[in-house]
Amino acid sequence: MASAKEAGQDQLAASLNDLFTSVSTMIKGELQGTNNILELLENMNLRVAEEYKGFGDVASGLRVFVEQLKSKSSTFDDYVQQLDAIEQQVTEFEAVVSMLDKYVSLRGPLDSTDDREKAGKIRLDACTAGAKALGAILR
Repeated sequence: MASAKEAGQDQLAASLNDLFTSVSTMIKGELQGTNNILELLENMNLRVAEEYKGFGDVASGLRVFVEQLKSKSSTFDDYVQQLDAIEQQVTEFEAVVSMLDKYVSLRGPLDSTDDREKAGKIRLDACTAGAKALGAILR
């Protein structure tokens, strides 16, 4: 009976040894899988860091470009102000021409050809004066 008991213990020991070996192999496999995932994550992080470094270089270049544009655009501010002033003066000039046109048209019906010629000359003189004023503004 002792040998049956020893055989049972040997079989139990072999089974336990197989169990521990299998569990050890399983744990090693799990750890290797986790290690592989961590290596993949590290490689991905390195790749993303490299790409973000490129983005940083681009952003730095864009910042320099924007600063250059700001310095160049400040020189145009004077021109923009001059254009605004010209626009205001043209609006005022149009109002004067409109008033002169109304004045000439309110003079009533003109009886003779001489009266029509005089009215045309007045209108022409008003337009000429306005054009001269506009020319002076644009200089």
